[in-house]
Amino acid sequence: MKGRLGTLTALYVTQYLGVGFITVGLTAILRDGGTSLETLALLQIVGLIWPIKFLWAPVLDRYGSRHRGHYRSWLLVLQTALVLALLALLPFSRPAEQLGPIVAICAAFVFFSATQDIAADAVAVRLLAESARGVGNGIQVAASYLGNLLGGGACVLVYDRFGWVPAIGLLAGLTAVGLVVVWRFREPARIDRVARMATAYRALLSVFGQPGCRWWTFGVVPLVYVGAGMAYALVTPALVDAGWSLGRIGVVTGVVTSVPAIVAGLLAGLGVRRFGRGGVLVAGGAALALSTMLLLPLMNGRAPLGGTVAALCCFLAAYTIANVVLYTVNMDYSRPGSGGTDFTVLSSFGLVCSFVAASVGLAAADWFGYPAVAIASIVLVVAGVAAGLAHQRRFRRPPTPLVGTREQRSATDGAASVA
Repeated sequence: MKGRLGTLTALYVTQYLGVGFITVGLTAILRDGGTSLETLALLQIVGLIWPIKFLWAPVLDRYGSRHRGHYRSWLLVLQTALVLALLALLPFSRPAEQLGPIVAICAAFVFFSATQDIAADAVAVRLLAESARGVGNGIQVAASYLGNLLGGGACVLVYDRFGWVPAIGLLAGLTAVGLVVVWRFREPARIDRVARMATAYRALLSVFGQPGCRWWTFGVVPLVYVGAGMAYALVTPALVDAGWSLGRIGVVTGVVTSVPAIVAGLLAGLGVRRFGRGGVLVAGGAALALSTMLLLPLMNGRAPLGGTVAALCCFLAAYTIANVVLYTVNMDYSRPGSGGTDFTVLSSFGLVCSFVAASVGLAAADWFGYPAVAIASIVLVVAGVAAGLAHQRRFRRPPTPLVGTREQRSATDGAASVA
């Protein structure tokens, strides 16, 4: 199990390195080169590829190599594509003056990264027993912040000191570590029948037919994500209104707060195994409510450095804890025969909720003010936690054995028939 978790750690960290660089590091580099905020906003649009990746997830469940491993064959191609896309950035040492090719390469990288995430999630569904899913998803969520820290922080420092080529070379080298891990990885052979393409696409909807899945996906997930997302969407404009510089905001929200979030993700994963999904969800929800209250001085225009940084660290750590539980239950509902599709469509709905939350939160703040929206977000999170706890008590799922056992063969055969 340690080897499997190590493989998943390498996959998740390396896929987020480039994403962190594009969304945080490259944005800072371009802004330093004089790129307008409107142009930088257009760059962020490439991130919309992630919420729609469920559209091609069934292709990965349907096609794959029997000899090299069904999902491993995809990972070999996609990890190579991630490295090559980063290397393609090397000639553009003045990115602010060469935005066209930069944006095109970044869009390609985000597509490869999103597709790699489908394959990595499918591997996690197949490899992780129920007791290990919390740890696995804790690693996944923590990896997103670590990628943001390295890609958005460390690579910018290298760029500032040594220039564009060393920064991109470091990014490509770190990403290539994932390719080495995939090359050494031996995926267990699929023992379920590979469905036809039409059947694979029907899994996009049949996943919701499982007991309690609709309750979880369309009840618990929107309440928690919209509640937490509304509060988080207020942070940056509130900091600007309080007089913080863009540089300080970038360092604090992109780098400083990532460290406690990484720790929280790993601890939450261990907590799921020890205290269960419901217990950690309650802990995360309570921490979210408390940390949102700690943000109320900021929402009222008071933002002393120490207190504000502490409140933001607590909020992001609490958000991470809740996120780990949501991802873990999504994995519970992901069937081994269509793991890439199931986990992708469930997590993509959460991403859509996050985008909606940001829009709703900012629009509501314009009408009612920051504090009122923050209080409303607490109410939504508490309602989501209550609904999630009730869900976990009513829909307890039987333990899922590891891939390759006789019990797993029966489970995957049943999943194939459902799909």
